[in-house]
Amino acid sequence: MKTFKYLVLLISIIIISEKSFACSIIYYIDSKTGKIYFINNEDYWYDVKPYIQINPSSKDELGRIWYGWKNFGQGGINEKGLVIDGAVTPEQKIPSGYSSPKGNFTDKILAKCSTVDEVIQYLEQEKIALNNAHILLGDKNGKAVIVEWINGVKNIVEIKNNRLVSTNFNLSDTIQTEMTCWRYPIIQKGLDELDARNPKDTIDLKAVGNVIGKAVQLPQKDSTGKIGGTLYTTFIDLTEMKLVLVYKLDNSKIQKLDILSELKLGKKRKIKLE
Repeated sequence: MKTFKYLVLLISIIIISEKSFACSIIYYIDSKTGKIYFINNEDYWYDVKPYIQINPSSKDELGRIWYGWKNFGQGGINEKGLVIDGAVTPEQKIPSGYSSPKGNFTDKILAKCSTVDEVIQYLEQEKIALNNAHILLGDKNGKAVIVEWINGVKNIVEIKNNRLVSTNFNLSDTIQTEMTCWRYPIIQKGLDELDARNPKDTIDLKAVGNVIGKAVQLPQKDSTGKIGGTLYTTFIDLTEMKLVLVYKLDNSKIQKLDILSELKLGKKRKIKLE
């Protein structure tokens, strides 16, 4: 297996549970330049058929690019620089009168909303809540939040200083924060090291990508022989509106997109990851 240059892989063995999948998400602002980066490890079974979906703007919808499988947008970005991604968390009770989203929730959000505040308003308007996941939202204005639902109450975790990190526990749940998640402190430490760099050193997409590279899940078989691990990693430069996707940690399976240029083509298309 070839190692992708954006990732620094750890030699570690991760046990993959059939009932839970580990994902890691970073929203990071370079305090020196103000540039914003949004990076995600999507950890899942290797037998799905993921793809990148490009939907240009129309009269009532914003142009957007999302990635996932089976018409499920796991994460993505739109022409306004709004980004969204989610991670599985321990199951929780949702507020009374609310329900799980129907259809392709990610696509709907990216088509209708331009900022984090608009998404929060949309969630309330549609009475949407998730009982087994939280959502990390960010925009080009430097605002980022994690929305999660704990014991029937919606909680919003806001960005602190220059970063917001999500793994697979609810940050606003005081019990869950005591749970061990090896990826969360490793990512935070890596971002601390970026912040402590010599001012002359440049922080770019590759540098931030190397931080999340320490949290990848190497492919491994479960008890039935099914293989899972980091299915793909997405690297988004929100300032330059560039997207890089690496499939199965393989240097030969890379997709690079200039987001605005791609959307301006006005062509709806699907890029299969293989």
